[in-house]
Amino acid sequence: MSAKKPVNNYKFTFGPWNISTGSDPFGPAVRQELDFAHKIKIYKELGFDGVQMHDDDIVPAGLTWQETERGAKSVKKILDDHGLVCEFVAPRLWEDPRTVDGGYTSNSASDRAYALDRSKKAVDIAKIMDTNDIVLWLAREGTYIREAKCPIGSVQRILDAVDALLKQDSKIRILGEMKPNEPMDMAYLPTPGHFLALCYKTIDPSRCGVLIESAHSILAGLDPSDDMANAIWHGKLWGVHLNDQNGLKYDQDKTFGAVDIRRAFNTIWVLERGGYDGYIGLDVKPMRTTKPEHQLKHLINSKEIFHKLVKVARTVDEVKVQAFRDDRDYEGLEAYILSHLMGG
Repeated sequence: MSAKKPVNNYKFTFGPWNISTGSDPFGPAVRQELDFAHKIKIYKELGFDGVQMHDDDIVPAGLTWQETERGAKSVKKILDDHGLVCEFVAPRLWEDPRTVDGGYTSNSASDRAYALDRSKKAVDIAKIMDTNDIVLWLAREGTYIREAKCPIGSVQRILDAVDALLKQDSKIRILGEMKPNEPMDMAYLPTPGHFLALCYKTIDPSRCGVLIESAHSILAGLDPSDDMANAIWHGKLWGVHLNDQNGLKYDQDKTFGAVDIRRAFNTIWVLERGGYDGYIGLDVKPMRTTKPEHQLKHLINSKEIFHKLVKVARTVDEVKVQAFRDDRDYEGLEAYILSHLMGG
């Protein structure tokens, strides 16, 4: 498959949470939190084009709609003044006391109603922020023990929630960001493939797709490039979060390409061949003990690695690759790819 777009001028985003204090459950913070205004100022300085947003990154949850509307318009002006766009809005359902046992799939009807109402409000906020994309990370839609919820009914409840959001606004798109575990032990719809199947059951499959994060695919024991290729084939890869992951453990959000440069290369190669034209989201975090003066390097390094791998992908000899395939010489193909990655 040849690249559809020989030259793709990628645009980049990250979220305010990607510049944060260095802390983990076992120790203190090692950096002070930067305020939102200072973070926004950094975006253009680093060569980024847009901001990933949760609903409460824009305005605190629980306000009246009048207060919410006023606050969202204020943030939109800040972004406009800095030449930035809001890539998407994601309802942050997993941190509220009413959603500790799930939002859409909670056993409590009142908690499910809260999750849906907040998600609908996120859709209305997105309209103010001039984005049509709503990202659903179904963080607590799962269980610690399988008997805690009805799995069949839970999938239906997720579908019902997605349909309700599609009805909320005729232009909105739903992007499922799937993850197999953490914070729940076992998640419902744990992979992009699961959510893609659900897309076709919604009231409007044309407005339902996926955002794929590298680390989430790796945590499921899958290769991000294969997940992305599958979504591209469906015409439903509408967002990516690039990072890296050191094995099947907690979500690390390491610098893109820092663990497996060949895996990162294959991700870029798929995006290039598939003609992906969405934003390149970097969901990376600095290592916990990073000093304040170094706390932007994970973003700088990830973007630099991405651009270098784009150059590598664009100089792959497709004729030579096909010849290796035709001859079933996979050892030769592997040697060629490794040599190409090493500049040979």
